[in-house]
Amino acid sequence: MPEFIGSPDGTGRRVAVIVSRFNETVTQALGEGAVATLVECGVRFDDIDVVVVPGAWELPTATRALLGTGRYDACVVVGAIVRGGTPHFEFVAGETSRAIMQLGADFEVPIGFGLLTTDTIAQAEARAGGEHGNKGRDAALAALEMADLLARLDSVVVEDLDGEAEA
Repeated sequence: MPEFIGSPDGTGRRVAVIVSRFNETVTQALGEGAVATLVECGVRFDDIDVVVVPGAWELPTATRALLGTGRYDACVVVGAIVRGGTPHFEFVAGETSRAIMQLGADFEVPIGFGLLTTDTIAQAEARAGGEHGNKGRDAALAALEMADLLARLDSVVVEDLDGEAEA
């Protein structure tokens, strides 16, 4: 039984990192973690484009525009939505997450998802280089692993019903 597993090898890949500016101390750390990880994994610094948007709500629009260019092997989306005293959190977090997931499916390009949804800014900080690591790093690793996996799956030779090999 064949098993397919991707590797976070960024050699030869072009990646966009889309960063929400709202909650900037957290999101800047997430973005920096993503970029550093991409470079550590072999993506050339010049093959990383960083795009900054005002808030989490704008992440899907920028991601769609970037994916529409066909230039990227993967995207990494990072931001931080911190719960407040109104239902606004649920709308922004849920709809932004849904839109990002749909973009990955529509464009068939992996999107590393580093959008924090926390109750407090302290929880967000703990996930942006604190005691819970850097979720920007985790999102970058996931995006690269999926880009590699999709490339491996694209090259699989499939046997048709007559037993003939097809590419």
